[in-house]
Amino acid sequence: MKQVEVQSPRSDARVIAVIGFAHGVSHFFHLLLPPLFPWLMADFGLSYIEVGATMTVFFTVSAIGQAAAGFAVDRFGALRILYFGMACFALAAGTLASAESATWLYLAAALAGIGNSVFHPADFTVLNRKVTSTRLGHAFSVHGVSGNLGWALAPAFVAGIASLYGWRIAAFATLGVALGALLLLWSNRRALQDGASVRQSPTEQLGAFAFLNVGAIWLCFAFFFCITAAFGAIQNFAVPVLQGLYQLSLGMASATLSVYLLAATAGVIAGGFLVQRNSCDQVVAVTLSIAALLIAAVASSVVPAQLVLPMMAAVGFFTGTATPSRDLLVRRVATARFGQAAYGRIYGFVYAGLDTGFASSPLVFGGLMNDGRLSWVLIGIAILQGLAIVTALSVGSSRAEPVQAA
Repeated sequence: MKQVEVQSPRSDARVIAVIGFAHGVSHFFHLLLPPLFPWLMADFGLSYIEVGATMTVFFTVSAIGQAAAGFAVDRFGALRILYFGMACFALAAGTLASAESATWLYLAAALAGIGNSVFHPADFTVLNRKVTSTRLGHAFSVHGVSGNLGWALAPAFVAGIASLYGWRIAAFATLGVALGALLLLWSNRRALQDGASVRQSPTEQLGAFAFLNVGAIWLCFAFFFCITAAFGAIQNFAVPVLQGLYQLSLGMASATLSVYLLAATAGVIAGGFLVQRNSCDQVVAVTLSIAALLIAAVASSVVPAQLVLPMMAAVGFFTGTATPSRDLLVRRVATARFGQAAYGRIYGFVYAGLDTGFASSPLVFGGLMNDGRLSWVLIGIAILQGLAIVTALSVGSSRAEPVQAA
């Protein structure tokens, strides 16, 4: 199996920074449309369901496209696919800025979903091939933090410009973000060039879909589904749940969610150091176990209200700490069985579990909210984290079994 050659710290830092920025832009475009919902509803006469359906389109297209994008990364090289993704974001922004009906909004969402679909398989392929293996924990940490920053910056940027100059100008401004990121990728093309192909391993020669015969890869998909469905439930429903269970004010409940997200970002940074010295599956198991126990305690409704915020901050921190370890877990599965030849398709398939979890979470937990089962929302989150632990440990204990041709 070919190993990543040792790069200088400066070269690694450059690759990590550029890929981190690109990943931040992809998360920024997750929120291309939602901050503009009030303006779009007013101008096009849309209901919450109709305007919210744009995000269903986004995540559905992204989930399907992410699995397919992995094959394109392995065939054509990650950098070309990153160019394509950024170009799709630019087209999405231009389509939104020119929208004349709701149909244009759904088209913009689909284009943004296509753009988003390429980033996990392409980003992780570049990082795995271009960054020295001993620095990968920190690389994945920066990758995760940059995504959180993209989420944090988008609402203020988009809604702020829309408030001053209108939503169409805001959409054009996001087009500038995409073009700027595309220019950054192009100007660093020599540092990022990963090669369009890598010599195939014996297992890879069995067929392009041979990786689907490996149980550990399906376990990784299940892990990402569980952890993201849990995160989506907190992101979408933590505020009303905490208001209902602990009679927190809207401001305090919202502040608790913000602290949770900030703590998760701090956890991602800490996780980059922790994973360098520990087994990645064990890090995931310990950190998510603590998070699950804390969220279950909050679900009991017996926690003093003044402790809810620090406990949710701890949940965020320990959940975030698991992030670099989860990414290294997938790398271990990929390289143990297929070398570098299948990075794109394996990361693409496994990380499609993220979009699937995001898309499914509102449907399941929204039903619990409608029934007034607030505690069960938090219990469900704890259960999902427990299932994620089981899948991570199962992946960690698995061995490189032979892959049979389909």
